[in-house]
Amino acid sequence: MLGAVLAFVAVLLAAALPRVQDRSADQALRSFLHDSGPRDTSLLAAAPAIESGRGPRVLDETLNSMLAHTGGAFHVDPATVVHGRRTTERQPLTNPELSRPSGFPPRMSLLYVRQAEAHVKLVEGRWPSATPTAAAGAPARASRGAAETPPLQVALSERAARILGARLGSVLRSRPLSDDTPSVEVVGLFDVPDETEDFWVDLECLARACKHYNGENLSWDVDAFVGAGDLDRMGVWGHSTQDFWRLPVDVDRLRADRLDATAKDIASYVDGPTAAMLAQETDREWLRTTSWLPDLFKEAHVRRQAAAPLTAIGPAGVGAVAFVVLGLAGALATDRRKAELRLLLARGGSRTTIVGRLLGESAVTVLPAAAAATALAVLLFPTPRLAPSLLSAAAVALLALLAFPVRAAVLLSPRRPAGRWRRPVAELLVLLTTAAAVLEVRRRGIAPAGSDLDPLLVAAPLLLALCAGLLLARLQPVVTGWLAAAAARRSGLVGFLGLARAARGSGARDAGPHADGRTGPSVLPMVALLLAVTTGGFGAAVLDSVDAARLDAARLAVGGDAAITTYGDMPLPDGLAKAVGELPGVRTSVPLWIDDGFSVLGTARGSAQVTVVVAEPAAYARLSRALGCGSFDPALLAGGGARSPGAPVPALFSAGLARRAGPDAYVLRAGNGEELRARVAGVIGCTPALPVPGAATVVLPAGPATASIDGADRPNRWYGLGSADGDRLRAVVRAALPAASAAPAPASAAGQDPAAPTGPADDPYLVRTAAETVAELGADPLQRSAQHLFWVSVAATGGFALLAVLLTLMRTVPERTALLARLRTMGLRRRQGVALILSEALPQTLAATLGGALAATAAVALLGPAVDLSTLVGARVPTGIRLTAGPVLTQALVLASLVAVAVLVEAATSGRRQITTELRAGDQS
Repeated sequence: MLGAVLAFVAVLLAAALPRVQDRSADQALRSFLHDSGPRDTSLLAAAPAIESGRGPRVLDETLNSMLAHTGGAFHVDPATVVHGRRTTERQPLTNPELSRPSGFPPRMSLLYVRQAEAHVKLVEGRWPSATPTAAAGAPARASRGAAETPPLQVALSERAARILGARLGSVLRSRPLSDDTPSVEVVGLFDVPDETEDFWVDLECLARACKHYNGENLSWDVDAFVGAGDLDRMGVWGHSTQDFWRLPVDVDRLRADRLDATAKDIASYVDGPTAAMLAQETDREWLRTTSWLPDLFKEAHVRRQAAAPLTAIGPAGVGAVAFVVLGLAGALATDRRKAELRLLLARGGSRTTIVGRLLGESAVTVLPAAAAATALAVLLFPTPRLAPSLLSAAAVALLALLAFPVRAAVLLSPRRPAGRWRRPVAELLVLLTTAAAVLEVRRRGIAPAGSDLDPLLVAAPLLLALCAGLLLARLQPVVTGWLAAAAARRSGLVGFLGLARAARGSGARDAGPHADGRTGPSVLPMVALLLAVTTGGFGAAVLDSVDAARLDAARLAVGGDAAITTYGDMPLPDGLAKAVGELPGVRTSVPLWIDDGFSVLGTARGSAQVTVVVAEPAAYARLSRALGCGSFDPALLAGGGARSPGAPVPALFSAGLARRAGPDAYVLRAGNGEELRARVAGVIGCTPALPVPGAATVVLPAGPATASIDGADRPNRWYGLGSADGDRLRAVVRAALPAASAAPAPASAAGQDPAAPTGPADDPYLVRTAAETVAELGADPLQRSAQHLFWVSVAATGGFALLAVLLTLMRTVPERTALLARLRTMGLRRRQGVALILSEALPQTLAATLGGALAATAAVALLGPAVDLSTLVGARVPTGIRLTAGPVLTQALVLASLVAVAVLVEAATSGRRQITTELRAGDQS
């Protein structure tokens, strides 16, 4: 029964693990591609327009040829395809009544998009005609004169028409490119129900007017729909026309395990055999397809491989501990049937026959359990791939099947002369292998980003745990023996007897003529505990480092625990810095003024563009020290308060700028020509207001010395330290805004859109907190799945390690029961019997826990510097794992507590019944 249960659990985990990993990898890949946007995950094809007279059919024929080459490694849903024709250049509209914000005329391009009517709501007028305009307007043209070219019919966004000052029936003209350049007539106005629809990607100027800046001059860009009837006449509006097709790849059907094949198919479609075949089939020599998908696939592969060590270390630990448990289970079954097996051998049974019979018995219990576990894993975690799950389940099932027969074969084999050199040689080989693995990882680091999983990084922590187990197996009996000798000098008997048994080992005696008594403490349960604590502690240290690095990256990106920034040089509202500084949780309030329009004169290279920060020195120093970004002594800027007229202001120069400067005073010149003399009082490598590597910055003290700088007396940034709530900060900002800023500005000829949705009242100010940034960085499914898989692996490893201890206790039940029965007749109380069992079992547990914690610490210290956590953090961070005691000790203490409780429960529940049975049956040893 025990073998069947163990086989079921082990095979279930083995079969489920590959499927869970596949599901996590697929989910992470699809989420990453979805976040990249529909344009980057599409095939973008374009070709010069063909004026064939066949209308939209020529576009559809090309599309059908393109779709015919999809459906292999990637799929395209025909319903999501966007295709049509567009003019390649926008033409300026010369109508004097149209909006000209800076005196520049609006520009318009024309597009024909198939099935565009399904994505808009016609508000006024009609959709452009599907029949040629020349034919439809022939009678009217005859009355006006045959030489006049009829205008193109277009449908315009209602919002764009309102901004331009156009209306239904307006005829919009452009500069003539030739004698027959037509105008366009607005025959319909439409509204867009959902601008976030993927259809409008790259078509945003159709839904609304777009702002176009030429320097500081503003003008409007608009696009308009033409009907199928004017498809062949679009070329006379612009210089040329282009047919386009956007084929969105169905990312929800992509699989991480087939990413290489998908990348090859996409590459062939973009620039390969498929691209050449399409050009030939469609008779479009200049048909070109582009896509960002190959680059996205490479980035997704790099991300997956960067997270692979964490997702592999946990399962590797589970496999190692499960191997130990299955071996212990086989040993337990052999111990229970030892007398039977030796009797069969003594009565003429061959070792092969006996082992074959045991193999059949194991198959009856193990194989059905393994099959049920595999089927359950397949049902619980549906994924397309089946082979990895079946192979993993088969390997574990084979191990569970052979554990008992192999152990029995060893038991029945003739005894060989004792070889004292075998164990030291084996231990030396393990030690050398571990040293080689660690040195190799330290020498070359982990495998480069994007390469396959580095097996050394996964195996090295397990090898360290194995070395620690072998070392403890040598030391633990000696240390426990010393403790037993010390306990012997005390009056109590229970402690001495338990420690003495722990030092000698409590293995069952052989019943045959070759009995050799105790064999010493079992190494296997100690190794199981060590593997569990080491893998759990190492992985927990990785996750703790990820959390710490993510918080550091978030605080550096924000500039503190909270920040309020403005757009441009707009100052903060009066009293806002004081109000947010008084909020609950804000420990340090740092208002400052920053301007990137300064230049420093007199350096070794003449002048240099710099960013100037004006802040109160003490508060800014606390902020810098808390962020670990350019810490400095505020006394360096102390001279900025009271100083003699004309004396240079003390300033902190960034490291790169300081190398070009010197000890003399320099001149800081603002964009408006104002100048201020400054001297280098200190050098900083980074500053919280602009944490950009290599940025040229100058930090000045706030006060009278910098009051002459225009605007420096009114801060345009605020940074804070503490646990400030983002919503409360936004509420304070909203309350501090002038009443006029909360009301939408009226529409004007300059281009305000009254139909556009107004943003929140704090739009002029951006409020950010480190807590919100941490949540954004940690929202990646790749990170979440790696963490969930690790913690599940830790739980499974701990369970197997606990089971290893219990199996060891079960192996010693007969001998321990006989001993307790004898001691009971001598007056041993039940409570003392439980204490005896605990004092016998816990030394090995405590030694394994301590050894596992040390091994995990060694793994972090030796292997940590080679681990890159950037993918798990969500931002670029320095390579390495932080060595902290908390995560490692937590794993060790939790597992040690569980083992102690399990031993106590086993001793308290099973001891009474077994001792009573033993007392009735007599001493059987």
